[in-house]
Amino acid sequence: MEKILNAAQYLFDEYKKMAGETIDQMKLHKLLYFAQRESFAITGKPLFDGELQGWKYGPVAPEVRAYFTEDGIAAPTEEPSLEAAYILKNILLEYGPVASWKLSKMSHQEQSWLNARKGLGPEDVGNVPLSLEDIRKDAEKVRPYDHMWDMYYDEFEDLDEEEGG
Repeated sequence: MEKILNAAQYLFDEYKKMAGETIDQMKLHKLLYFAQRESFAITGKPLFDGELQGWKYGPVAPEVRAYFTEDGIAAPTEEPSLEAAYILKNILLEYGPVASWKLSKMSHQEQSWLNARKGLGPEDVGNVPLSLEDIRKDAEKVRPYDHMWDMYYDEFEDLDEEEGG
């Protein structure tokens, strides 16, 4: 399992390469959530060890928030594993072009965020952690897409069958 700061720095660096600009903090937090959900959808396990909380504008990682700067994560980080980098890159290709506020609104449809917001008003900041089990349930409704191969993950099974594998 990755450290959340490693995942955040990877997203920060790769977004800058792709978009030619620095990622804003809101987008980074939402991409982390979607990466965690995607990891459950693909591997059945979490991508990183850090906590996401149900803030009013969507999931936020307090540890990332504490170290976020205009230049990246102001803490020692390491390259993520190849598997983690692959998932993170797919998330960037899928959601990187989407505006931060739209990602925020999308995250508000996720049951994990809704559950973490129970009992809070719309203007309450919120600091209840999103349950990994709830994120796992959110992952059940997504159909992961592999941008490198330009196909959905479940289509790989069809390809294997066609090839006699």
